[in-house]
Amino acid sequence: MPLTSRRLRAALLATASVGLVAATLPAPEPLGLGDRLFPHLGNPGYDVLAYDISLTYGGTNTKPLAAVTSIDARTTAHLDRINLDFARGTVSSVKVNGLNSEFATAGEDLVVEPPAPLPAGAPLRITVRHTSDPSGNKDNGGWVPTSDGLVMANQADAAHRVFPGNDHPSDKAWFTFRVTAPKAYTVVAGGLPAGKREHGTATTWTYRTEHPMATELAQVSIGRSAVPHRTGPRGLPVRDVVPAADRAKLEPWLRKTPAQLAWMEKQVGPYPFETYGLLVADTETGFELETQTLSLFERSLFLGTGYPEWYVDSVMVHELAHQWFGNSVSPRSWSDLWLNEGHATWYEARYAEEYAKKPLERRMREAYARSDAWRAAGGPPARPDVPTPDHKISLFRPVVYDGSALILYALRAEIGQAAFDRLERTWVRTHRDASATTEDFTALASRIAGRDLTDFFDGWLYATKTPPMPGHPDWRSGTPRTAGADTRRAPKPE
Repeated sequence: MPLTSRRLRAALLATASVGLVAATLPAPEPLGLGDRLFPHLGNPGYDVLAYDISLTYGGTNTKPLAAVTSIDARTTAHLDRINLDFARGTVSSVKVNGLNSEFATAGEDLVVEPPAPLPAGAPLRITVRHTSDPSGNKDNGGWVPTSDGLVMANQADAAHRVFPGNDHPSDKAWFTFRVTAPKAYTVVAGGLPAGKREHGTATTWTYRTEHPMATELAQVSIGRSAVPHRTGPRGLPVRDVVPAADRAKLEPWLRKTPAQLAWMEKQVGPYPFETYGLLVADTETGFELETQTLSLFERSLFLGTGYPEWYVDSVMVHELAHQWFGNSVSPRSWSDLWLNEGHATWYEARYAEEYAKKPLERRMREAYARSDAWRAAGGPPARPDVPTPDHKISLFRPVVYDGSALILYALRAEIGQAAFDRLERTWVRTHRDASATTEDFTALASRIAGRDLTDFFDGWLYATKTPPMPGHPDWRSGTPRTAGADTRRAPKPE
């Protein structure tokens, strides 16, 4: 039953009438892990091991989906209450270790009071029956409606608008998705298929991840979709999800993925997950998104007008590179975002140089010219300004894209090509399936370079002014008028 102030007052009156003093917990309140950019995101006191998420889609985007989310976790501290991130849904019941538990909402937290306090180190299973509402503002993430169904776009703080959990990239877990939809629909989720059951007029599709995943990278596609399959390097299964009517038109783009996978493996080592593919959605978001094993792309990127082939190719590589940088190795905090976007932009730009003759040095020189203005508008790369509350994706500014790729360009010049390549491969191998910090990266760079790079990184990561570029003392940074614009895509081609 919901924990309400009326019930608490009744309990207090009952105990007072017999001369007792009631021992009650303080009012529920939203907690958080203290992330500098999203202080209320995530919750202390437990470590999530696995999610099992069941969703039932009725064939319309105007009605909430019925849902059950089960969370397997382990407590890391004594808990009288358990806070989960959850918003944009109605909770009907919560069980903790099989026992009915009281709950309340506070801010964007679901606050659960188990029947008895939980000691540190205890196994924990939380089962929440709830709805998952797809009708919210897509600009703030979560479910995104398409012309024929739904997809997810949960970055940076929107997974808890779809399902309850510990919505912070520092707490990665395995996922199982069980999605029921009318038979006319195809469902694909992150990971690999783990069963398909038809019953009446509906089908239940099950998918499981083989590697832990941050909540912001979860993906479920429900639509009238085609799912072409092909093979990537070393037999990797590649599956794409596209509007069925567009399959033939999209095929020239889809067939590029195996070669792009091979190119990325040549740069940094084996692809880190069990499958990959493109999810092409008929919707307008203004961005593409590296959801784990199934990157989200707008249909208009491929079938619209105005984008040359080399540019679309480089955007595809950007999202692919994220599977290593951001997905397999996730940021420990959102201030570490530059590690995700800087690396994805770096490999995007290098691919464009190699395959489209777009000089990396020219792009980096142009980025250097804008770098001071980007830092003034959005903060230094590793200490970005807090996003605006009504437009959370304003976190994704130029300073974390080309402004952060610029750091990698400078680092390569500082330590040499061989050391830089060794750093990149060691980074993704050492921190695979984990979360890592900026400090982890800078320490590894110093170790591989064989010297202390603290002064180098202090300037490039945290200074308000861009340091001199190694090897290019003539480069200057100015203040272009457009430097403050935010974007989640590569610069528009000229």
